[in-house]
Amino acid sequence: NTAIFFLSDNGASAESLVRGDGHEASAPPGSAKTFLCLETAGANVANSPLRLSKMFVHEGGIATPLVVHWPKGIAAKGELRAVASHVIDLPPTVLELAGGTWPSEWKGEKVPPPQGKSLVSALARDVPIERDALWWLHQGNRAIRAGDWKLVAVKDGPWELYDLANDRSESHNLAASHAAKVRELADRWDALAAQFAKDASSGAAPQQQPAKKKKAKAKQ
Repeated sequence: NTAIFFLSDNGASAESLVRGDGHEASAPPGSAKTFLCLETAGANVANSPLRLSKMFVHEGGIATPLVVHWPKGIAAKGELRAVASHVIDLPPTVLELAGGTWPSEWKGEKVPPPQGKSLVSALARDVPIERDALWWLHQGNRAIRAGDWKLVAVKDGPWELYDLANDRSESHNLAASHAAKVRELADRWDALAAQFAKDASSGAAPQQQPAKKKKAKAKQ
């Protein structure tokens, strides 16, 4: 009677790590002296057909499988769910399974409502989880998904628009032909960014100043 949630990392990584002895390109693949990371080309292959890699918020950098195992609570075996979900959904899910409730305050401070949605209903069957949007910001890369529409951009780059129902690989940018949808989602991204910044700063404890050490007086 234990529910186990297992998910992998969010996409292959394109970083390049260089040790003191560097890389030896002629070394056999996988040996100690060969490349220590997939780097950009290898990460793109590993994430294919999804675009880009870890750190970015295109599908190649955010999509990960989730496996849920709970023999007593899930009758379905080996079934797939197509519902879009996020790690922010795990706390509300676990809380519901445990019979708890989200607190309205903690130590006298108001607690913002959870942004995630419980996935308990999807454990039994493939049903949609109603939500307004999913939102991302990571190292300047940003995105928002509402239904099957996804607005996404790399750091300092222009917005791109994709219909994930028909273009999961984000190959056909529809921003030019759906300018109104771009403006709508961009405004929603900005509004959520402002709200999250407010939530993160509200009730924040003031930074503690390090205590001054007293000088010991030498005894005569």
